Order: sequence, then C-alpha cells, then structure tokens
Amino acid sequence: MNFTEWEPIYTEIIKDFGFSRDADEESARLLSTMLDKKESGMIYRQIEQKIAAKSVIVCGKAAILVKDLKNIVLKDKTIIAADGATSLLLNIDLSPDIIVTDLDGNIDDILMAEERGSLIVIHAHGDNIDKIKKYVPKFKNVIGTTQSSPFDNIYNFGGFTDGDRCVFLAKHFGAREIILAGFDFEDQTVTDRKRKKLEWAKRLLIILGVV
Repeated sequence: MNFTEWEPIYTEIIKDFGFSRDADEESARLLSTMLDKKESGMIYRQIEQKIAAKSVIVCGKAAILVKDLKNIVLKDKTIIAADGATSLLLNIDLSPDIIVTDLDGNIDDILMAEERGSLIVIHAHGDNIDKIKKYVPKFKNVIGTTQSSPFDNIYNFGGFTDGDRCVFLAKHFGAREIILAGFDFEDQTVTDRKRKKLEWAKRLLIILGVV
C-alpha cells in the first residue's frame, strides 16, 4: 500500500486515538538521524530477498502462537515476528528472520535474535521517543519506519500495530503467501485500549485481504 492510499487511514487512526501526527514525525526524524542511509538501503534489500515470492509466517504475540505454529510446516518459510512474539519464538528455539518492533518488547531477546541473524524493523511513533534514544544504538541490522510521511531512510509500508505492520511489510515486498500465527482479535483478557487496537488491526488485515 502506497502512502497516498495509507494516509486517509492513518488520519482516521490518529483521530480515533487522539494521537499527534507532529509527535509521530518528530520521532521519525530522530530515528532517521540515528540510522545510516546506506546501511538502511542494504538492510532493505536483505528484507526484500527474504520475503519476495516466499511463503511467509507472520507471528503475533497472542498466547495461541505456539499452538498455531504446531499446525504449520515451517520448512522453507520466512518468519516475521511482531515485537513480543520474539520472546515466545526464542523459547521454542526459533529465531525470526525479521522482527517488527516499536521497542515495547523484551529488548534483550530482540538483541539476541539479531545476533542470530534477525533483521530489525524499528517503528517510530510519538510514544516511543525515549525508547528510540535508549535502544536504537544497541542495534546493527535496522531499517526505520513511520506511520506518517516517509522520507530519506525512513519507510512507510503501512500498518498500525506491530502485528499488522508485519503483514503490510510482507505485502509490500511481494510475499507469495502470508500465514498468520498468534493472532487473537477476540482476546478478552486485554485492556480496552488494546482491544481497540486489535479491532483496528483486524480491520486493516481485512483491507489487505488476509483475514
């Protein structure tokens, strides 16, 4: 999804949640200054190689993830993890190929996965500026994303939550097949705010034709 298509959706999301576009863009500018443009281009191409024309498993962090994976043949598939799903995967000796994170997950686990070869897609938004300052210098194999207008070395593939951003990423790079694992849009144990985010995630995946 290009930005022209995404922007009206983004505008609706920030209005619904009361988010600040200015804060999102401030965060993106900060992230941009911390990432090397040439290296970002190299990581972008590596991500493309892992996804283009491949069968991709997108892992959400719902408790059903491990159960879902038992019903999926993992061989020859690219694994994309949404932030907190990384820890669940490491616990069963799986290292994701790509991790999409806004730095809310277990940073030590994400760093461990990076050491094992994971490529990291770090998302900038108005609520994680402090985490970007603190954690981004620890990573090596990174590209940056924003919900707002893309620029220079900051990309916008579409998406709102870590989980649906993984799917937008897979779509952008031309995955042959996208399989969802660890997505529970009806989870009754989450907060009202999280439930609202899950509703948006489901809505976005319906737009993409994935659910």
